[in-house]
Amino acid sequence: MSDKEKTNGSLAMAPRVITIPAANQETARKLRVAAYTRVSSNSKDQEHSFAAQNAYFSKLITDNPDWELADIYADQGITGTSIDKRDDFLRMMEDCRKGRIDRILVKSSSRFARNTKESLAAVRELKSLNISVYFEEQNIDTAQVSGEVLIAMFAALAQRESEAISERVRWSYKVRMSKGRFSTCKAPYGYRLVKDHLEIQEDEASIIRHIFDRYLAGVSMENIAKEITALGCPTRDGTQYWQLTSIQYILQNEKYAGDSLSQKKYTTRSFPRQQKINHGERKQYLVIDSHPAIISREIFQKVQELLTQRSAAIHPRSDVPHAFARKVVCGHCGTLCKRKNCGGSVNWACRRHDKSITACPNTQVPEEQMKNAFLHVYYNLKHYGTSILTQLISDLYAARTGSLLWSENIVEINKQISDIASQERLLAQLKQQGVVDPDIFISRSNQLAERLRELKLQKERILRSEEDHTIQQTQDLLDVLESGPDWLDDFDEQLFSDMVEKIVVVDNETLRFRLLNGLEVTEKIERTRR
Repeated sequence: MSDKEKTNGSLAMAPRVITIPAANQETARKLRVAAYTRVSSNSKDQEHSFAAQNAYFSKLITDNPDWELADIYADQGITGTSIDKRDDFLRMMEDCRKGRIDRILVKSSSRFARNTKESLAAVRELKSLNISVYFEEQNIDTAQVSGEVLIAMFAALAQRESEAISERVRWSYKVRMSKGRFSTCKAPYGYRLVKDHLEIQEDEASIIRHIFDRYLAGVSMENIAKEITALGCPTRDGTQYWQLTSIQYILQNEKYAGDSLSQKKYTTRSFPRQQKINHGERKQYLVIDSHPAIISREIFQKVQELLTQRSAAIHPRSDVPHAFARKVVCGHCGTLCKRKNCGGSVNWACRRHDKSITACPNTQVPEEQMKNAFLHVYYNLKHYGTSILTQLISDLYAARTGSLLWSENIVEINKQISDIASQERLLAQLKQQGVVDPDIFISRSNQLAERLRELKLQKERILRSEEDHTIQQTQDLLDVLESGPDWLDDFDEQLFSDMVEKIVVVDNETLRFRLLNGLEVTEKIERTRR
């Protein structure tokens, strides 16, 4: 074959290359857009608003040729102050994490969340997933650089709105309770709620009378619970087994005598809302004869007196508490140990172990061995610890302006101060660009300035007082040791109280004494096994 034929052959065999232009990403895949809607009550007006929001967003998304409807996420009749209670919101976030959504539409920032912290946390996570959120009413798009700062402003306004609503509801409850018109939303066992009034449910009321009669007859609450369980009477929740706590609740409930005590619990004003038992922090209102009684007031009063007597017998009180009282803690489960007198021998036992030997491995410690362990601790501190404590005081003084600056509290405050400075700079830029309304700029600037002032005062207080407190405690401990005897022949309650904050039962052979200044000293003991 000639060279020309070879050349022609090679040309004939050359591969054919076809260039395929890159696809336009906008036409290759539409933007997957979702909408989130929420109303905070189940009223007729709110139902109409709820349906209108859903219909509006469905049409808005489907009418856009570049968009594809991912889903409409809707929560109805659920408060906006906590994200955890909103099922569809959580479902939407999970779909975002799975890459099913590119953009989210929301009518207003107050519909998204009324809690600033949760709102920003959600927005930040969505931005990290390259998912933008558009708030139509405020014309805020988180895809823009300024979005998050503006979100903080509107979320703060929404949170204040929620707080105002909560305050009005709280005030309404208070007025109704003070006038005796506040009705419970749930009837206790033995009653049914009929048109906001309690009516006796006779089959359950007979069980209530049985409980009060048996307790007055001397039967313990635990045995009463077993008796009713054996009778086959389920609780209001359908549980077949009655608990001691259920019997105790019934015996202490004034409603069975026909009275109603309002505001036994209260809700905190700060976010997140928490419900707490009212120990005198809020006013209470007792309404006499608010509904039909199941038992007489005389029987109820006798039961309350008997409850008090039995409690005092189980937990006897003394004008002078024992030196170890509420100071002995189980190092394994963290439970306070209790003092037990067993056949003339006094021991301190983990409450969980005492109730069930499988619940905690730490057994009981003889009180005499604990006292002897303290004698050893005192001797070692008296003869070998004073120089250590003196050096510690010197180190603490030096740390006040040194290592203290790197404490967790100070570092966190410095971070918050830095964040505020960044927000102030960004806010100033937005004002120069004309993006932020002057009134909003002034309001937000004042908020940032006030928060900055609070943080600086907080930092100054910590630097000025936190280490001073430890220094003073260490100096007090040093004074006690220097003025005390060279050794102790017997346990000294006053010295123990002046030196020891807590005794931790580490395990069956070890005690750890935590001194008042935070230092800890470990002491071995010989345990009597149980």
